[in-house]
Amino acid sequence: MPSPDDRRYSDSHEWHKLEGEMVVIGITQFAVDQLTDVTFVEMKPAGTNLSKGDAIGEVESVKTTSDIYCHVDGEIAEVNEALADNPGLINEDCYGKGWLVKVKAGDAGQLDAMMDAGAYAASGGA
Repeated sequence: MPSPDDRRYSDSHEWHKLEGEMVVIGITQFAVDQLTDVTFVEMKPAGTNLSKGDAIGEVESVKTTSDIYCHVDGEIAEVNEALADNPGLINEDCYGKGWLVKVKAGDAGQLDAMMDAGAYAASGGA
C-alpha cells in the first residue's frame, strides 16, 4: 500500500496529518509490516505537553516494542481509546482507524520539515 499523499512522514516511520488545528499521528504501513501483529498500545494521556521529538508512547508487537515520536510542539488532545481493546486496528487500517493520538499543534509549520509521501517512499519507507 503506497503512503497517502495527504500527510507527512518521519524517518522513524510515523505519519502526521494536519486536520484543522489538530495533527493526527499514526505509524506507517512500513512500520506495521516490520512490527507484524500489534498486541498492545500505550500512549501518554490527553493534556500532555510535547516538544518536537518527544516520545508519545509505545507500540508493542509479537516481535518488539517501538517508541512513537511526535514531530511538532503541542499538546495531546485525544488518544485513540479504541486501541486499548483492539490494538489490531493498527494492522487493519494504520492510515485510518488505527491512528494513535491527536495533537493540538503549537506550530503546524513544523510539519514542513517532514517528508512528503514521495520522499518517504524514496527513503525506503514506501
